[in-house]
Amino acid sequence: MIQTVVVGLGRSGIGAARLLQASGHSIAVIDSGLGELLETKAEGLRRQGIDVRLQAPLAIDSFRPWLDNLQRVVISPGIPWDHPTIKQLRQHGIAVDGEMAVAWDALKHIPWVGITGTNGKTTVTHLLSHVLYEAGLAAPMGGNMGVSAADMALTLQQGSTPSPDWLVMELSSYQIEAADRIRPRIGIWTTLTPDHLERHGSVDAYRAIKRGLLERSDHAIFNAGDPDLRQQRQSWTGGTWVSAESAQPDGHPADLWIDAEGWVRDRKQRLFPAEALAMPGAHNRQNLLLVTAAARQIGLSPASIEAGLRSFRGVAHRLEPLGCVGGTQVFNDSKATNYDAAAMGLRAMQGPVVVLAGGSIKQGDASDWLNELHRKACAVVLFGAGAEELQGLIATAGFPGPLTLCKDLPAAVDHAVQSADALGASNLLLSPACASFDQYRDFEARGDHFKQLIQQVQSGAN
Repeated sequence: MIQTVVVGLGRSGIGAARLLQASGHSIAVIDSGLGELLETKAEGLRRQGIDVRLQAPLAIDSFRPWLDNLQRVVISPGIPWDHPTIKQLRQHGIAVDGEMAVAWDALKHIPWVGITGTNGKTTVTHLLSHVLYEAGLAAPMGGNMGVSAADMALTLQQGSTPSPDWLVMELSSYQIEAADRIRPRIGIWTTLTPDHLERHGSVDAYRAIKRGLLERSDHAIFNAGDPDLRQQRQSWTGGTWVSAESAQPDGHPADLWIDAEGWVRDRKQRLFPAEALAMPGAHNRQNLLLVTAAARQIGLSPASIEAGLRSFRGVAHRLEPLGCVGGTQVFNDSKATNYDAAAMGLRAMQGPVVVLAGGSIKQGDASDWLNELHRKACAVVLFGAGAEELQGLIATAGFPGPLTLCKDLPAAVDHAVQSADALGASNLLLSPACASFDQYRDFEARGDHFKQLIQQVQSGAN
């Protein structure tokens, strides 16, 4: 008798299905798609005794075989929380959860660090997990990147790995929205700029989702360098506020900052030099402080934190250095899927820069990114579905350098390499300012393709 239906055969859906079945639930899985890849995934679950039905759209009719006994539906992050069918299910008295809620139920006995924000959360997640491991604490990371939280829970449930000391979880607004019972021991909020507005409808709604996670955290850590978070400060009681720019951001004292001599310090003492983290960019100084605040809350000494920072080698697809082509350094910033992230990447670069941008355009304010293009870029090469729209945007803003449209990333890389050589560029930067879904399954696939293309250029196998 099926009592739980999981919607979607993505990473989170498969993880949730396997975890629920291992926990003794009678489940089925539906997916609206069809194709060889989905059939392979479906067969894998069927071999485990899970009923999987493809070509089953998210409509009440797809649930009718089980509706009389159905108690719970688990949805993937890609499904809007206010989807009409989801509303209908709730009206039938059926509980609706996201995969992160299922994972929380299985993992809440372990302390969580929940990390959210528009930009910076992936770097903070990787960096904090690394610092904790270097200090001797088992602190695996997962959630919105890497291993799904449900898969982590299943692995622990099966006893194949010992129980960790902490879980370091990156949490997107989609995941938080569908898992409002998650209560991290420590919550970190990196930044807040307009994003996912096509999903959430307004900045206020988007902000409220992320704020909810921090309100439910036992201890909250905030980036006081972010203008939106600074404006919220008076509405918060307690928490730790960090600032890479000033000891008194907007007249309010920071709890952790970088002083004029480049030292990380608190209100009592200097801790260690900020250059302990070698990653470029002012935004990574903010990330360093957020990680330091969390590590100190967990109980690490300044010396232990510094050692972890010094041994960190960076994050794939986030200003990832790929070596040189001729005299030009190449960086992969495929994770820059919106204007604000792309502006941060450009700010970290030494000009002149040849910039590759394009993909599926997101809503948002492009003014900061356009200003950085004026300051740093000597040429912009555009590719993908949004290339023409971006060309119009950049041209209207008066960008003085050459703007080139290419049909895809291989063509864009060829042209960008030629431009970098002709213009004597210091850096060549993939910083798309767009989602990847027009041509790639995710930003990782886009970044991996870029790395392959650059390796071909470097090996002379053009």
